[in-house]
Order: sequence, then structure tokens, then C-alpha cells
Amino acid sequence: MINVHIVDDHRMVVESLSKLINETAIARVTGVYYDLSTCRKGLAKGLPDILLLDIGLPDGDGIDFCADIKKQYPDLKVIMLTSYKEFSIAKRALRSGALGYILKNAESEEMFLGIEMVSNGELFLCDEIDILLREKANDDVIWLSDRESEILKYVADGYTTKEIADLIFRDAETVKFFRKNLLIKLNARNVAELIKKAYEMKLIW
Repeated sequence: MINVHIVDDHRMVVESLSKLINETAIARVTGVYYDLSTCRKGLAKGLPDILLLDIGLPDGDGIDFCADIKKQYPDLKVIMLTSYKEFSIAKRALRSGALGYILKNAESEEMFLGIEMVSNGELFLCDEIDILLREKANDDVIWLSDRESEILKYVADGYTTKEIADLIFRDAETVKFFRKNLLIKLNARNVAELIKKAYEMKLIW
């Protein structure tokens, strides 16, 4: 049996995924965490064979966490489990030491195959990401949606989360979600670095 730990802040995702995995004959879920700090404490008590790790978490970036935790536990095998389909994010995840990258909307069979392959030390990409990486092997362009570009411009202009929410007629939580996504996409640690990179990449002017 392959021991799996899951890190995701969406409890319904964790519960449904745990149920699916536990019903197979290949793996079982032996640990669940809803943030990175709890995960770090759990790993200190015992390592799983596979860590299924989300990217956008309440207390940090899962990709940065992967790179950090791999320094501490180099033999730990990590699969990024995420909704992010961007080439730049997938490439950064693999550079951080992840052996797998699976989208949350992937078929369960892909998930199980990924767990098996990564547990054997093999690289696994779900079909959609595998195709994306092959198509954009020499493309470092970061793609932003129209809404992300709009919010990025407001952030650069110094508007607060509440002010942006009022401008786009959405709630503050939605704006926070977009801001977090922008930090992840541009691999920025804070707003100042986000703005600096956005200008350098000519995403704003």
C-alpha cells in the first residue's frame, strides 16, 4: 500500500479525494492537512510515500513549500494537485522538485496512475499538462485573464482590496483570490515584487 498525505484547504476536495484513494487497492490516505504549517508539523512526525500538494494555500505557495521541504526531505515524492493550467506554473513546480503535476479535474484513473508512477520515482504529468508543456517548451510567456490584468493594474496603481472590489462590483474575497493568483503566477513574494515583475514583463505600463 502506498501511503498518501493530502494538503488542500478545501475540505470537500480532501474528503472526496480521500474516499476515492482509500477505495483503491493501491494506496491509502494516512494524513490530511488544510494548510502548510500543519503539514510541516505532520511531516516531522512521519513521511508518507506521496504528498499530494495544492498550490494556492492560505499560508503560502505550495510550490515554494515543495522546494523548501525537498531540501529537508529529499526522498519525499511530491505531486502537485491543482487547478492551475498555466505553463509557467507547471514548469516552476517541476523545477521545485515535484515529480507529478495533476489537475483537479483529471480522471480518477489518471490520479491513481500518477500515484503509482511517482511512488516508483517516475515523472507523471496528467494529459492536459503533458500536452501543454510539449507545445510550449520554448515559451516563457505568462498569460493573464482580462480580469487578472485589470486587477493587476489597480494593484499597481495603489488601490486597496476594498477599493478594487467596489470598482469591479465584486466582494473583497474575490479580489483577494485574484491577488493570490497573481502572486503565484508571477512567482512574487509580495505586492512590491509583483508590481516590479509586472513592469519588467510589460504586463502593465
